[in-house]
Amino acid sequence: MTAFLSANARRCWLIGLSMLACLSAVPAQAQSAPNSSDQAATIDALSRASAAVVGVRVTAADDARSIATLGKERAGSGVLINKDGLILTIGYLMLEAQDIRIVTQDNKTLPAVAVGYDLATGFGLIRPLLPLSDVAPVDLGSQASVQAGEPLMAAIGSTDTNVEADVSMTRLVSKRAFSGSWEYHIDSALFTSPPVMAGNGNHSGAALFNQKGELLGIGSLLVMDAMGQNRRMPGNMFVPVDLLKPILTEMERSGTSRLSIRPWLGLTSSDASGRVQVLRVSDDSPAQKAGLKGGDVVLAIDGSKVTSLEAFYKKLWDRAGPEDPVRLTVLQGADVNTVVVQPQNRMANLRKASGI
Repeated sequence: MTAFLSANARRCWLIGLSMLACLSAVPAQAQSAPNSSDQAATIDALSRASAAVVGVRVTAADDARSIATLGKERAGSGVLINKDGLILTIGYLMLEAQDIRIVTQDNKTLPAVAVGYDLATGFGLIRPLLPLSDVAPVDLGSQASVQAGEPLMAAIGSTDTNVEADVSMTRLVSKRAFSGSWEYHIDSALFTSPPVMAGNGNHSGAALFNQKGELLGIGSLLVMDAMGQNRRMPGNMFVPVDLLKPILTEMERSGTSRLSIRPWLGLTSSDASGRVQVLRVSDDSPAQKAGLKGGDVVLAIDGSKVTSLEAFYKKLWDRAGPEDPVRLTVLQGADVNTVVVQPQNRMANLRKASGI
């Protein structure tokens, strides 16, 4: 689908999605033309949902450590979730931000401030300094309401004159735990396919909606194994909004959640045949200072064997304090060594965006 759609063209696309959604809700042998009132309700719900999606443009601070991996200039999407102007996005967009701008669907650019960043879930909250007029917030749905195979809508906001607000049709293909290479894990994530094509494939902060127009998740990654089970299937990983609900008030009040106060080593790692393989070590990180290098294999943490990123992370985070020493058993070349790492509280070492 082209990234440039007129309002009428987008409405026609939504009609097609609503018809597919209605047909998918009944057994194949009972399928017939969708009821016109049901179709109209679905079109209206999806139209209102997509209207709440905005573009997000961010410039990171000059001294931001995250520039090395995320760049200084970032662009993606967000979605209005309450009447006070609170916008939910993916946190890495606004991490260590110096300047945040919201781009509305009528191409107005508004200054915004950071409200919260949650390391544990990956969510970010921002708020424009001027009200979003005539835009209704979306309702938060639940991943429990969606099943594999169900058609969904992913919506993006405009980020510049070459990328307009747009929507893509996709389907849920799996719900499962996700471990990121950057010391990140959530026990449940939403995986969709085909991947977001709108906005030249800019999935960052894209809003995922069910056919009721309820927000299900926020776009995080492009993946090549959306189905899982070692099957190649390009798609996207969305962080479910179920993870936001218990911490939303806390994030607005304190700028993060208690779960985000945890040890950080500075490792980029992968699951490798029952082992945790170190791919890269961040500059000036606790891991680098302890002598860890790319190619090392983590065998155990504090004497407990670990065979997956999930096990490694959960053992690392299950500590009394975020800066308590960590003892790693590491295969370095042909040698098995014990390496003591002095972790950091990641939230305390990130430059706080203005507003948090």
